[in-house]
Amino acid sequence: MVEIKGLEKFAPKDFPGFIASTVFLPGCSFRCPYCHNSELVLKPETYATIPMDFFLAYLDSRKGWLEGVCVSGGEPLLEPGLEELLLVIKERNLLVKLDTNGAFPERLEGLIRAKLVDWIAMDVKAPLERYQEVTRSLVKTEDIERSAEFVRTSGLSYMFRTTVVPGLVGEDDILKISLWLSGSKTFQIQQFFPLNTMDEAYRIVKPFGREEIHNMAELARPHFAEIRVEGI
Repeated sequence: MVEIKGLEKFAPKDFPGFIASTVFLPGCSFRCPYCHNSELVLKPETYATIPMDFFLAYLDSRKGWLEGVCVSGGEPLLEPGLEELLLVIKERNLLVKLDTNGAFPERLEGLIRAKLVDWIAMDVKAPLERYQEVTRSLVKTEDIERSAEFVRTSGLSYMFRTTVVPGLVGEDDILKISLWLSGSKTFQIQQFFPLNTMDEAYRIVKPFGREEIHNMAELARPHFAEIRVEGI
């Protein structure tokens, strides 16, 4: 059974250009200290599981209005029944956007090849050499590289996105990420919010100011077809 732990019925920012809902799946392979979904990652049992028949009835009730579903987390690729979930969404002629951290390239490639995904947002946590430091996890950076390449060459709509956090991920990191992913379509720089963070120390960290984030966007701009800024 697919563990759906949350449903946002109208999520205008999650699936660019489409009227969409978002479902949240539990668990993650990373432990980023600034993560604001810490309970979904660490204590998913505290959330009620939404029954599949309820979710399907919801989709059917929105026929002709809803255009797509964003599947987020946590990390959706940890969910054993993910293919089943995506299949029932696609059977209703809805588009699927997948949010992923890129740690599971084989599974990601399988979903792309099976045509179960239409749009991908891959979170790029840091330059490759800093991944373990920033995610506080054992990470195979070759897996991150492979996922990024699958996304870039998939033929699908996609974006890479990085959350900037004072003292952890900043201007130098954005430049290194931009050089690594240069030539890609869309890169989104995301504001950090000190709310319900996994590491309580980050709840008192003051986010970057608007000008600082726009400066980072300008550093990245020459390397991508499109730059977006979210959260300011």
